[in-house]
Amino acid sequence: MVVFGRMSEVAAGTAGTAAMVVSHVRWMWWCRAGGGVGLGIRRGARSLSTAPRCELVASEPGLLTLRRRPATFTATSATFAATRIGAISSLESYKRSTVTAASWKRREYATMASATSFYEFKPKDKKGQAYDLSQLSNKVVLVVNTASKCGFTPQFEGLEKLYKDIKSKYPNDFEIIGFPCNQFGGQDPGTNEEIQEFCQVNYGVSFPVLGKIDVNGATADPAFEWLKNEKPGLMGLKRVKWNFEKFLIGRDGKVKGRWASTKKPEDLKAEIEKELSKK
Repeated sequence: MVVFGRMSEVAAGTAGTAAMVVSHVRWMWWCRAGGGVGLGIRRGARSLSTAPRCELVASEPGLLTLRRRPATFTATSATFAATRIGAISSLESYKRSTVTAASWKRREYATMASATSFYEFKPKDKKGQAYDLSQLSNKVVLVVNTASKCGFTPQFEGLEKLYKDIKSKYPNDFEIIGFPCNQFGGQDPGTNEEIQEFCQVNYGVSFPVLGKIDVNGATADPAFEWLKNEKPGLMGLKRVKWNFEKFLIGRDGKVKGRWASTKKPEDLKAEIEKELSKK
């Protein structure tokens, strides 16, 4: 039996069953490792991960029991590159969450399989309503995954300036869309309403900032899954690495460029105007 209480109090063991005792279970993930599928549980800023092919076999408030193949449990301060599928408080909620995640993934792949344009997607807006991207057809669009408490957050100022500069020349042909995301260091924890207020009060943002989404993993918004597949990053890696990555969409709805967080908004002006010149 291996019991995890406080993160600093780990009792080692080698039996085929392991239990985790936690005061608050926040999130559980499916995660891939060593060719298999395992489970990970995050508590606060720290994570616990099991070896591949682990199974949740029992649960009661504050206690989760998992059966595993021979391997060791590890406690680490690293955040695992896995996918959040929902809050877990019992075995039944675990089962419901896995079904929900699987259903989401099926819908996502079905949408992506038929999509040929960014404008075919309908992400949620700040009020949770569908935002039909087809209304932007034949426009050039800069897509950015944003965060309110990131070192790159001041880029909102540059994005707003870029938006106003280009809109003054092409009032009906250009748009910026912000997609808030809390997946990177928990740096956008607020509600949609709080995020909207932050953007407007601190940076005077006038371009659309939609509802908060995930950009990586099983719960990633289908529009972002499509963007990543259409334009992989450095060395062919598809996943978004951090807040404020940028995708440029042409008038035809295709991805024309992708840039890392370090690319400043003002440095994209020439690329954007090049696409705008195409009719």
